[in-house]
Formats: sequence, structure tokens, C-alpha cells
Amino acid sequence: MVEPDDLHWLARAIELSRLCEPSETAFSVGAVLLDASGRQVAGGYSREGGQRRHAEETALRKAAEQGADVAGGTVYSTMEPCGERVSGAVPCAELIRRGRLRRVVYILAEPEFFVVPRGARTLTDAGILVCTAAELAAEVRAVNAHLLGM
Repeated sequence: MVEPDDLHWLARAIELSRLCEPSETAFSVGAVLLDASGRQVAGGYSREGGQRRHAEETALRKAAEQGADVAGGTVYSTMEPCGERVSGAVPCAELIRRGRLRRVVYILAEPEFFVVPRGARTLTDAGILVCTAAELAAEVRAVNAHLLGM
């Protein structure tokens, strides 16, 4: 279930997604990472620091570089964390599982565009609570109009 505070962090993730350079081969995604106490420890967006980097991957990398303990924390993402990557890199859902996060809140399910979406399933199978906030989907679709044809 999405809580009022979740909408604040999802709005921040949307802001980050707007920093993405549009790509014909990838979605523009923003992510915010909170530790178990609810303190923001990192944020990131697609292609930040490298053409193949994903938003959740970037946020987790920044948290690790800062020495932040994210176990028990929450990831807020504008789109469902990937369960498979065309590049062969470790999917974001697996990185989230390895980070021992307890909760993921996202807005838009990954469309079956580049890969078969399975991130939410991977997360729930790992015992991670997954929540969606579909009421913000129009904003995420607008950021990704270059792919979704809006």
C-alpha cells in the first residue's frame, strides 16, 4: 500500500528521471534510495555516469560509495526495477535483493518493450514488499514519450 510520504519520494524520483538524456534504446527512470530509518541516502537516474547505467543501479552504487547501510530500506523508482538487462549486466531487481532492501515502490510497470518484464516478480519472490502508485503514471509516460509515443 502506498502511503502519503511515498508520493513525496516518488515525485523526487520523477524529477530525477527528467534529467535523463532520452534514448531510443532505454527508458528514462529516476530512483531515490532511503535507509531503514527513512533517511535519503542516494538518488540516481538512467544513464547517469554511463550510457548503460540504470537509475536503481546508480542510486545503490552511490550509497555503497558513501558507506551507507541500505539493508531494510526502500527504493522509490519511476518504473518497475528491471528483472533482465539486454546488456547482460546484473538486473536492478537482483541488486536490490543483494542490498537486502525491504520495500520497493514504483509508478509504472516496465512495458514489454526491450525484455520480458519480471522485476516485480523477482522482488516479491525474494520477500521484498512491492507497491505501485499508478496514479502518477501519466507523468512517467510523459518523460518516456520518446519511446511510448505520447
